[in-house]
Amino acid sequence: MFIKPLFKKTAFKKTAFRKAVQTLLLGSLLSCTISQSLAEELNVYSGRQEALIKPLLDKFTEQTGVKVNLVTGKGDALISRLQSEGALTPADLIIMADAGRLTRANELGLLQSIESDVVKKRVPEAFAADNYNWIALTKRARPIMYLKGAIDPGEIDSLSDLGDDKYQSEICIRSSSNIYNQSMVASLILLQGEEKTLDWAKDLVENFARTPKGGDRDQIKALVAGECKLAVANTYYLGGMLDSPDEETRQIAQQVGVIWPDQDSTGVHINVSGAGITKYAQNKDNAQSLLRFMLEEQSQQWYAEINHEYPVIDGVKWSDELLSFGEFKAQEVDLEKMGELNGDALKLMDKAGWR
Repeated sequence: MFIKPLFKKTAFKKTAFRKAVQTLLLGSLLSCTISQSLAEELNVYSGRQEALIKPLLDKFTEQTGVKVNLVTGKGDALISRLQSEGALTPADLIIMADAGRLTRANELGLLQSIESDVVKKRVPEAFAADNYNWIALTKRARPIMYLKGAIDPGEIDSLSDLGDDKYQSEICIRSSSNIYNQSMVASLILLQGEEKTLDWAKDLVENFARTPKGGDRDQIKALVAGECKLAVANTYYLGGMLDSPDEETRQIAQQVGVIWPDQDSTGVHINVSGAGITKYAQNKDNAQSLLRFMLEEQSQQWYAEINHEYPVIDGVKWSDELLSFGEFKAQEVDLEKMGELNGDALKLMDKAGWR
């Protein structure tokens, strides 16, 4: 009389137990699947334009299966965003177009040390933060450019020559708010001190052909338009114009030559584009994988051929456009200290009347 119900009860318990085990196993499987899915993502904040970075990120995804979620914007705005998001930030990696902003992010405590031995081996110490909280991915030179036929390039040996009276109303350059100019002035402070740099900046301002405006390409175009005879700009802008699909842009660039200043002394000013892993990165391993990928020869070759930037590792061929500018001696300054002096450089430029 009691056997039948007892059997049913026992059967129920076994069935319930089996279902519970199945549920736990399914939950564990789903949890592993979700974890794997999350592990195959990477969130990047980039101060570089999408066109200058996304093709490389797409190639990384193709090779590794790691989906890269890219957010682009102004460097300062992205640093402020990262700071305000704090531990809740989705960002795993930041990419910036200059040492100044990379240093700023590091000073704000927004980055953590890169632990990859491969990355440290490939990037020379001179092109990384002391604690390896950021590394350079490419180098960019900022020489003097001139309108061919309007000036003899042999008469200019140094950046200091741009303050000479004979170049009055002949210089085109971006404003003091431009971080490339701030870094250039910061490097001069490191090399020759504030007093000498301030005197040079004052003389330079006296030789401005116009109130500074526009970007580096605008300075190059101003040369050809006859607004000035000399300009200061990064070489990758001229390289991109020479390689432009637009014929008019190419024709403008072909009229412009490059002068490498200070080749017998300190060398031409060099800045970098670079990257750092965020302090609260949830996908640190993937971030380090991307950094290793971006330092591989094929990636560095892409930077040189497509973006016309100088590779940060040795032995990578430059683009034809970069080769046409010739070889040069580069400044040897501490990029991290240069970044730390950007604020001082801006104050000095303001004192000089550089707006």
